[in-house]
Amino acid sequence: MPFREVNSKMVEATVVPGQRLFSQRGAMLAYKGEVSFTPNVQGGQGGVMSMIGRRLANEATPLMTVEGAGTVLFGHGGHHVQVISLTGDTLYVEADRLLAFDGTLQQGTMFLGSQGGVMGMVRGQVTGQGLFTTTLEGHGAVAVMAHGGVFEVPITPQRPVHVDPQAYVAHHGDVRNKLSTALGWRDMVGRGSGEAFQLELSGSGSVYVQASEEKL
Repeated sequence: MPFREVNSKMVEATVVPGQRLFSQRGAMLAYKGEVSFTPNVQGGQGGVMSMIGRRLANEATPLMTVEGAGTVLFGHGGHHVQVISLTGDTLYVEADRLLAFDGTLQQGTMFLGSQGGVMGMVRGQVTGQGLFTTTLEGHGAVAVMAHGGVFEVPITPQRPVHVDPQAYVAHHGDVRNKLSTALGWRDMVGRGSGEAFQLELSGSGSVYVQASEEKL
């Protein structure tokens, strides 16, 4: 795994020849060695289709390609950072939460309506995520950002997990999600809180929850 958590708000990445990382532009804090940083215009490993999906999703978070030999310190905006390891499964996460990730991971986008139908699309509007979300698939590591720290909650077939949509950061595994109302429609009139909805995740995997309802 190329990432080492230096503290709760910073990670150190090891860059080796022949391999590359992707990071959010402006996330590099310091580096040692012969390392290059190049603006990436194709949306990461997913190529042109990933770029198109990101544009449809209004996810204009620009990326940098990081290559060479050395170490790089990453952090952004004082946000808490969590490193997530993938072993062949898919991580679902919003583009603006990506601090850095392995270049070995395949990047793409997923239409939220494909998980939960119409309610999946409603979830996107309620959480402010839009109608698409970013996917990272394969073997590698991802450093994501959140407010107030991140807690990993296991999801099992016998015990689904209910999350406040505003506190949701990411999830991975064989997981289905759907949005349900925690209050009646009449009770929701005039309320701006996302607590009127619950995001239910079922299956086998994990969901990452931040200790805040604040978006990045």
